[in-house]
Amino acid sequence: MAVFVLDKQKRPLMPCTEKRARLLLARGRAVVVRLAPFTLRLKDRSGGAVQPLRLKLDPGSRTTGIALVREADRVDPATGAVARVAEVLWLGELAHRGPQIRDALTRRRHFRRARRSRQTRYRAPRFLNRPRRAGWLPPSLQHRRDTTVNWVARLRRLAPLTALSQELVRFDTQALQNPEISGVEYQQGTLAGYEVREYLLEKWHRTCAYCGATQVPLEIEHLVPRARGGSDRVSNLTLACRPCNQRKGSRSLEDFLHRQPARLHHIQAQAQAPLRDAAAVNATRWALFAALQATGLPVETGSGGLTKFNRARLGIPKTHALDAACVGAVDQVRDWNRPILSIRATGRGAYCRTRTFNNGFPRGYLRREKRVQGFQTGDWVRAAVPKGKKAGVHLGRVAVRQTGSFNIQTPDGTVQGISYRHCRLLQRADGYGYSFQPKPPTEEARRAA
Repeated sequence: MAVFVLDKQKRPLMPCTEKRARLLLARGRAVVVRLAPFTLRLKDRSGGAVQPLRLKLDPGSRTTGIALVREADRVDPATGAVARVAEVLWLGELAHRGPQIRDALTRRRHFRRARRSRQTRYRAPRFLNRPRRAGWLPPSLQHRRDTTVNWVARLRRLAPLTALSQELVRFDTQALQNPEISGVEYQQGTLAGYEVREYLLEKWHRTCAYCGATQVPLEIEHLVPRARGGSDRVSNLTLACRPCNQRKGSRSLEDFLHRQPARLHHIQAQAQAPLRDAAAVNATRWALFAALQATGLPVETGSGGLTKFNRARLGIPKTHALDAACVGAVDQVRDWNRPILSIRATGRGAYCRTRTFNNGFPRGYLRREKRVQGFQTGDWVRAAVPKGKKAGVHLGRVAVRQTGSFNIQTPDGTVQGISYRHCRLLQRADGYGYSFQPKPPTEEARRAA
């Protein structure tokens, strides 16, 4: 993974390799600014030659893929054809917390209504006292837009960005629900079926609905077979591996799964699930596009079908970050097999200082001050415990207590009861949690497996 580099005045330079970063640190020419994303600041250099970089985004309702690429036009000496080559430098996946925000607002609304029914039972109703501004989005959707724009601004401070690309996906929910009314234009062209297939992959979590198999080729399957009058509506479509698809044939779903009532009930419920994720993407796509245009950088857009077409044509595995690398017009993608930085939106705490039971009555109160002995919940720390049952080195996010006995959330689990005296601060809490994903498997590795 590329390492971000800043000069003496904290201006972005070209990212460097991990090997060069180790040499700079060993020779005392640089200091560490951030651990995630890993960033160095040079102590003996101001300014320097930079190359144009493009930041590509694949917005999603739950996860947004981010890819930093260096583009170049390569001319084929034999044919003279010009190919647009994108060399991947850095990959990230930003996990949003929209569902948590929606659930918190729903819980707060229930508490408020219960309180008003007890205390102001006969108060006259009030309407239109909270007008909404133009372009208003629900808080859970506004969060998706704000966190994405926030990371665009962060990466602009770490790398010399010159252009942006966004997958301006649009799910036609009416066509998804009833494609019969849309005509044949949705079924024709090079990208025919890509939008519906991509939606089904997200809806059914890329698994076979009948046996739960993953990492296998999946086929679109009709729950009610066409031979029995089934339609092409998205609620009648699912995904199945070839063996399950052939075993089911033209049998009804109830007949095929009569010995698996639990799986039958799950498939029937999942088939009627609302198009909530598609609606979230539709609602935020133009708000995000306007925010990216406000940065002053040129913004390139591409459809979701084109992104999947590019990924399938280039033989790149499916991840949100690699989807971002395939956004827009691209002929080749190089060096895509890199680790991915997982960025999880955790928030900066809560304004509410009172913990409540499920019915809304208080059960405990939080401290007014967030920091304890110089640490606060969410800080990235390194705890070196010399002896005892928890002896060793623990690296992760800390959860503070007033007593000074902290919990540390590590990749292997939570370690409880670590004294603040053993903790050393690595990075302040910034509202996000970080972890690394392994390199995605190549086509040869998937075939060998």
